[in-house]
Amino acid sequence: MHTTFARRLFVGAAATAIAALTLSGCAGADAATGGDTGIDASTATSLSDFGTFEDLEAAAKAEGALNVIALPRDWANYGEIIDLFKSRYPEITVNEQSPDISSAEEIQAAQTNEGLDTAPDVFDLGLTVALQNTDWFAPYQVQTWDDIPDALKEPSGLFVGDYGGYMSVGFDSDRYDAPASLDDLLGDDYRGAVAINGDPTQAGAAFAAVGMATVQSDGTLDDFQPGIDFFSELNTAGNMLKVDVTSATVASGETPVVFDWDYLNAAHQSANPAWEVVVFPGVGYAGYYNQAINRDAPNPAAARLWQEFLYSDEVQNLWLKGGARPVRMEAMIEAGTIDQALADALPEAPAETVVPTETQSADAGTLLGEKWAAAVQ
Repeated sequence: MHTTFARRLFVGAAATAIAALTLSGCAGADAATGGDTGIDASTATSLSDFGTFEDLEAAAKAEGALNVIALPRDWANYGEIIDLFKSRYPEITVNEQSPDISSAEEIQAAQTNEGLDTAPDVFDLGLTVALQNTDWFAPYQVQTWDDIPDALKEPSGLFVGDYGGYMSVGFDSDRYDAPASLDDLLGDDYRGAVAINGDPTQAGAAFAAVGMATVQSDGTLDDFQPGIDFFSELNTAGNMLKVDVTSATVASGETPVVFDWDYLNAAHQSANPAWEVVVFPGVGYAGYYNQAINRDAPNPAAARLWQEFLYSDEVQNLWLKGGARPVRMEAMIEAGTIDQALADALPEAPAETVVPTETQSADAGTLLGEKWAAAVQ
């Protein structure tokens, strides 16, 4: 079941998409050269530029810091992943900046802090934002590069898919019956109850919610208008809840029904034991989040060490522990390094899966920019 998901997603993902493409203080002068190691970490495109993995570790430790951004600790098991990195490399201070901002705001933070030691070293981005901002990325290919399907990585390593899942609806089963379709959410029972995770013109999860609504409304990814129309109808019915979703809002009952990735919705069960998750039958909308290195990273060796860490067997299994599907899943299954119990626990995949191409993502982004605000005002 799970390898079938991966194969469908890899083949249909974005072969076209990937083929194309405030604080004061300046970054230390030795950061770009990997501390006192003499390595020009800012231009390294693979581990071979450092020599050995131990050389990369030494360069990162010499820098002594790593700035990550937009990584909520309850998002796809990021908390455990960050803590593992901290325990493995106590010499490197991990600065967790603005965990709840959108993909677009990550790029804005890089622009605002360009040239400063407060700039983010790395990004975690939805595909649409990644495609729009390749000029901000430094190419890097991790050691496990060959395990990553071509359709899920920019050829030079400017950005690379890492973990993914299906768009879903989570709900408080103590208050609501399980919706069987989009139309159920338009009923009076869901008055003032249905939220999406962010603004679809800026946030990947919200963008995907509109995409899922499009294909569930018999539309195609060539035109997101049916999805916009659905949320406009949801808003007109008084059922759309304009509140940013967090584990706290789920725990308090403020956001009792939520469009989000299946692994993020599943994580809310720790905040609300009655929380359940459904992926609607029929056409499913899937997507991966992408890792990228800031071209202006104040800690370029640490940024590259972080990438190597994220694509290791150990951390790929930690994505799986968080309910997400790691990008190296098929290769790890073949190698026998996957945590099979966690893989078997993933929810059943839809019969058909779609992921937007570069052109579809760009067109949808333009359409949302023109029509979203008016549709849900």
